[in-house]
Amino acid sequence: MKNHCFHSVQKSLLAFVKFIITGILLGILLFCRAEHNSGLNDTEDKARTYLQFYNPALELPLLFHDVQISGIFPDSKTFPDCQPKISPDSIAIFYEDQKDQEVFDLKNFIDDFFSCPVDSISKIDFSVEKNIEFHLHSLWNYLIHQDLHDSTMNSLLPLVFPYVVPGGRFREIYYWDSYFTMEGLAASGRMDLVKDMLNNFVYLINECGHIPNGNRSYYLSRSQPPFFAEMVKLLMRESNDAEGLKYLPALVKEYKFWMNRVPSRNSGKTVEIDNVLLNRYWDEYSGPRPEAYRKDYLLARQFQAEEHEMIYRNIRTACESGWDFSSRWFRDGKSIKTICTTEIIPVDLNCLLYNLELTISKLYALKQLSDSSEWFNNKASERKELIGRIFWNEEEKFYFDYDILKGQRTNTYSLAAIFPLYFKIATTSQAKEIAKTIELDFLFDGGLITTLSTTGEQWDAPNGWAPLQWIAVCGLENYGYKDLANKIASRWLALNNAVYQRTGKMMEKYNVMDLKLPAGGGEYPLQDGFGWTNGVYLGLRRKGYVPEKWVE
Repeated sequence: MKNHCFHSVQKSLLAFVKFIITGILLGILLFCRAEHNSGLNDTEDKARTYLQFYNPALELPLLFHDVQISGIFPDSKTFPDCQPKISPDSIAIFYEDQKDQEVFDLKNFIDDFFSCPVDSISKIDFSVEKNIEFHLHSLWNYLIHQDLHDSTMNSLLPLVFPYVVPGGRFREIYYWDSYFTMEGLAASGRMDLVKDMLNNFVYLINECGHIPNGNRSYYLSRSQPPFFAEMVKLLMRESNDAEGLKYLPALVKEYKFWMNRVPSRNSGKTVEIDNVLLNRYWDEYSGPRPEAYRKDYLLARQFQAEEHEMIYRNIRTACESGWDFSSRWFRDGKSIKTICTTEIIPVDLNCLLYNLELTISKLYALKQLSDSSEWFNNKASERKELIGRIFWNEEEKFYFDYDILKGQRTNTYSLAAIFPLYFKIATTSQAKEIAKTIELDFLFDGGLITTLSTTGEQWDAPNGWAPLQWIAVCGLENYGYKDLANKIASRWLALNNAVYQRTGKMMEKYNVMDLKLPAGGGEYPLQDGFGWTNGVYLGLRRKGYVPEKWVE
């Protein structure tokens, strides 16, 4: 017993000495880093505000790689969202020292040095006996986050105001999700939260120069479909036009982000077509996504080393589109191995930027700044003309994305074609043809499929998504196709109801072709919560649509 105590004390003393030595070494390392960084100018310091936040893939590259490849977390997003308990520099030193020891256990090491995230929504047990709308109005309170931490040792970038998260594994705000969430918040009378989220996006634009994919350090290299202008218009619709004026500077900054022209045709978000700039999605980084590291890494290993950067960037860029993943981005229309997102000019993205240009023009007109208003109006007109000419296929009577490499339209039928109706870009004859195709080819018992392809990816058939149902319903309303809009809305609402009655949950996506089966595809299990599904349901009900088979 005495020998055991002696060895325990000896072990503790050795650990303490080791800790002191490690602390001294870390002090020297951090001092050297501070000296090295002292030459940064003020502009760089300001730009690095959010870059100073913990990014595990960059600060703990060896440990991060080993954890993600090991598969100790079934979801690759878990570890990037873990919060280190001590400095990453200290963790890196401890890991380097311990990892080759015979008794080393990686999972125990993570448990010792990190706090893992919890999905709060998973702990809520809602009874299916509750009215679905009562459930949804109540659910906002469980999806609200308020960032109270100010520590940079967290991949979560703190926001100033409360915000609504989608739910499940998605524990942060997401850019384009938030517009559809806001429609539901407006229906719930929660304009306070709509304003808070808008102000958070202004904060992000001012801090980052753009709205990132989400408020995580590992999302900073990309944005998402630019719905900020639609959010501002929602606020103006619910209040008055003057409310939008305060957001004009942020709208202009976002426009500059998307229109920033890179000299090389092979990089950046702009592509010149007939002396007019159109836009594509583009991620600034070209490595594996931290939140899906293992999948990206293993996929890239199937290619030559010189192709890895291209594969990684195209995968990341597809995530900026929000459609991750879809046959829209596959060269062969079938396999992610042929992903070529950066070579595609998307019709929906350019409709969104047309809307941004028009919104800025309108707000400048309200400020009686006619020259600026006219400039943006002209840009919108140029883009509108090119959308009609580049994306519309007169033979197929449908809008398609444009393949830069081939210099021609793609042949992928997708619900992106409904965006020109949503933003009133399509002619009446074009809208008529789109409506025909939507009803004949896309409409099923549960609503609209996303594309006509079945690839196993989540943004293809048989899945339907709330945001695209909303875009389609509103777009068809714009051109008087109210009967078709009603079919889509009522079937979608009925499917939402049926799944809720079975599970007590609202899902991220739904199988609209076989109503007895759950949605499939994707890089993670089916998520419940779910912000934009809740928002679209309440928004459609507010418009007066009812489910085909209403269940109280």
